[in-house]
Amino acid sequence: MIKTEEFSNRWGIVLASLGMAIGAGNLWRFPRLAGQYGGAFLILWILFLLIWSIPILMAEFSIGKKYKKGVIGSFGSVAGKGLTWGGLFITICTLGIAFYYAVVTGWALQYLGLSSQNLFAFITGDKTIALHLQEDPTYLENYWQSISNGNWMTVALYIAAIIGGIILLIKGIQNGLEKANKVLIPSLFGLLIVIMVVSLNMENGFKGLEYMFFIDVKHFSNPTIWIEALSQSAWSTGAGWGLIMTISSYSRKREDVVLNTFISGFGNNTASIMAGMAILPAVFALAASEGEAISFLQSGNQALTFTIIPKLFSTITGGAILSFVFFLAFFLAAFSSLLPMLELFISNLKDMGLTRKSAALRTTVFCIVFGFPSAYSLNFFNNQDWVWGIGLIISGLLIIIVVLRYGVRKFKEEYIDTDSDFNVPVKYFTVALSFNVALAVVLIYWWMSRGYSEYPWFDANGNWNVFDVYSNASIVTQWALAIVAGLLLNKYLYRKFVKES
Repeated sequence: MIKTEEFSNRWGIVLASLGMAIGAGNLWRFPRLAGQYGGAFLILWILFLLIWSIPILMAEFSIGKKYKKGVIGSFGSVAGKGLTWGGLFITICTLGIAFYYAVVTGWALQYLGLSSQNLFAFITGDKTIALHLQEDPTYLENYWQSISNGNWMTVALYIAAIIGGIILLIKGIQNGLEKANKVLIPSLFGLLIVIMVVSLNMENGFKGLEYMFFIDVKHFSNPTIWIEALSQSAWSTGAGWGLIMTISSYSRKREDVVLNTFISGFGNNTASIMAGMAILPAVFALAASEGEAISFLQSGNQALTFTIIPKLFSTITGGAILSFVFFLAFFLAAFSSLLPMLELFISNLKDMGLTRKSAALRTTVFCIVFGFPSAYSLNFFNNQDWVWGIGLIISGLLIIIVVLRYGVRKFKEEYIDTDSDFNVPVKYFTVALSFNVALAVVLIYWWMSRGYSEYPWFDANGNWNVFDVYSNASIVTQWALAIVAGLLLNKYLYRKFVKES
């Protein structure tokens, strides 16, 4: 069943691609890494955009554009009968992320509500976050703990985020996703500019900018920064998620694959740099010392976003306004990325013969049920983030293998070059994809050897440590279940999603 829906023009698909790529990671993970490693990280991060992310995104975009199916159907069409299961793995991996990413959107709504209350208190002269912190320095830490575990309001808000996204997507690509992104993405960039201008005008704010762009060459000898730069690029751009494959399936016939991919990739990096220029100057301006500022930046993803930023903003006049603007931007970023994740599932269900409305309603139920554990338990959330975050590297590797198997030059000529006015050398595409095979193996090995679990494989009693949050046993078990399911269903998947759709 060939899709008849499509974006109305190039800006529609560009904004959808930016909405897919620009998410919460740009505002909470990137600033920490940029603050921790400075300009050395930025150089490697841009390098991996060109080596890892853009080649994979070009392959994804061209596959979706050619076959105009969901991820399973599009991937299976180019991979062939024997590897159609890979499309299911990519789908499961991205849905695994979508289930807990909806919770991040719920957290964003929680903090948008908190910052709205704080802004109202500031205007009316009531008790602000600053006054709460004077009475109880652990106020924000306690608030975070209260909403991240067993909080029914968080559960309600993550459900509301899913339902809100589904309502938009039921309207279709042009009237739903395209119109939403025309509001979400310009608003997000506008809010980032506001925060950036205010932060840079703070006293000592320029120190954060200097720190962010200062290149300390000793960092290049640290293997961690290389892996962090690669993982940030892979995560943030959406390379290997199957999302750009889904979005491009609604593209017009003569859409430029290479140009759209570069706009999406560099647009995402621009948003990340803007977020860094907004947050790092604020941290340096408001911290008691440069050492304390660096300590804030290295305090961890969740701590930086949900405890440090509100605490910092509460210390300045007008900080209530800035905090509200920040969490509004954070929500817009999270919600704009959630939409294509939901669309990925809808698109696959449509390939099974369901109407958009019927597929959307099933997606709602599915996401609410399987997202609930992450909404209710932070440990479950962290486990899913750990398992499927690394799983993205497997997804990217599957796409690379399919292109290499097809023949890089032949793939580029038949899939990418047909409608691309802006082109890249075939040697660049070949070398990047071949290099990425080894890169993926190294990345997975490094990530699984970091030792976040005391018992990565077997517990103290010698049992398979599958229920440990950060254990390798948990990762491998869940990956294996997804792969085995794909292998067992492979013939059905090929028949249903490739031959019949």
